[in-house]
Amino acid sequence: MQYPRNRLAVAAFAGLCFCLPAPAQLPDTVTRLLQGAHVPPEAMGAIVLDARTGETRIAHRAGESLQPASTLKTLTAIVALERLGPAWRGRSELVTAAPVSDGVLQGDLVLRGGADPDLDWPAFRRLLVSARNQGIREIAGDFVLDASFFQPARTDVGLPPFDETPEFRYNVIPDAIFLNGYLLGLEIDADSTRVRVSASTPLEGVSVESSLALVDRACALWEDTWKMPQVERSPDGRIRIRLMGDFPKNCNTSTNISVLDRVDFADRLFRALWRELGGTFRGTTKFTPAPGGRTLARHTSRSLAEITRDVSKRSDNPVARIVYLVLGTLDSGPAGGDTAVRAEREVRAWLKEKGIDDAGLVLENGSGLSRKERIRPAQLATVLLAARRSPWAPEFVSALPIVGYDGGMRKRLNSSSAAGKARIKTGTLRDVSAVAGYAENAAGEPLVVVAMINHPLATGSVARPILDAFLDAVVRDGAAGAKRR
Repeated sequence: MQYPRNRLAVAAFAGLCFCLPAPAQLPDTVTRLLQGAHVPPEAMGAIVLDARTGETRIAHRAGESLQPASTLKTLTAIVALERLGPAWRGRSELVTAAPVSDGVLQGDLVLRGGADPDLDWPAFRRLLVSARNQGIREIAGDFVLDASFFQPARTDVGLPPFDETPEFRYNVIPDAIFLNGYLLGLEIDADSTRVRVSASTPLEGVSVESSLALVDRACALWEDTWKMPQVERSPDGRIRIRLMGDFPKNCNTSTNISVLDRVDFADRLFRALWRELGGTFRGTTKFTPAPGGRTLARHTSRSLAEITRDVSKRSDNPVARIVYLVLGTLDSGPAGGDTAVRAEREVRAWLKEKGIDDAGLVLENGSGLSRKERIRPAQLATVLLAARRSPWAPEFVSALPIVGYDGGMRKRLNSSSAAGKARIKTGTLRDVSAVAGYAENAAGEPLVVVAMINHPLATGSVARPILDAFLDAVVRDGAAGAKRR
């Protein structure tokens, strides 16, 4: 059978999601689990579609606008693949408008960001090596960070932290440079008497010390009593980072934290690497747009097809936000303005082209790490239906976590009928748990599955078993055993 791919066909399928009579309600197992957890059925929205015809198999409050958490990344991913193409790559460039005389750059060295999520510090070092190989030994001007590819260039300024752990990677608000994610890498090792900590990211004048108390606890739970590190700046400009809280005995781990202002971070990283390469620099580091000039070195990211795996399998919030903002650079509306606003216009334009109603959709950053973002389960299911018919469906689908094998589903439903038969993006926030993706039922029928729970009791330990039971029932027997309206 040849599946329809044009806009009118997708619109017709979208209509089926809302109009077909008498779809099944929630499976009985799910209803019982909701009751046992004291979560009202009204807190859950769910829908199952036949991926071939768009027929609604199961629907429960599927038209409610709910918080989707990270399942919203599926919308960002498919719009990006279709708008940018799977071969799109971000870039970072070292540029200058100044001449070089006797090994001295007679002006500023500029790092210009072009939405490159892969500019880690080794890649940045390679850019600097290229500058040194072109005869630059000393920089007479400043080190300039030009992140004006996005507007505003620094969306993190003045924004309150999302939750109580703003130092961890998932909370970092990206910009168009995103140098090493502005993250300090740490190696923490403990025996039965002492904790040792070292930095794996070279930052000039920055030291890390431990005030972690040793405790008897499983190593896997080391984050449970972690506290926000203290940052102390001495009069001579040196920065000391002190780790707080406690740490399990006989445990070792690697982690990354964001505790320095990004100007400080970029400055200390640049100075450490430039000095290590034998260079001299006495200027300052600043964020500001810079004039054009000649390109000294360029770094390009992995392709979008590869980056989409980070968005979906790893549920990488900063990378998803970068991809979302890149959509804003394509917007064909009036020039200028907030890049995030322009990105939202691009997403809504894509929905309109597919014949998908955008009523009830609320966008903020495209990652789902938001208390504002909302979407209807039926709406997201129709997005997934359209994605399955996209020319880039293989790239999109292969990036979704495989139930029981990897990503957010690696430790879920391992021995169930859904293991290996479903590709599901997960989403979790305080009071929110969700799943969205594709599955195949016992009859071999391909299905689109979306379910969301929004409730104060919807913690991971409560909501995940309910959603897992929903997925298992859908794969095991589709709508069989569910009550008909």
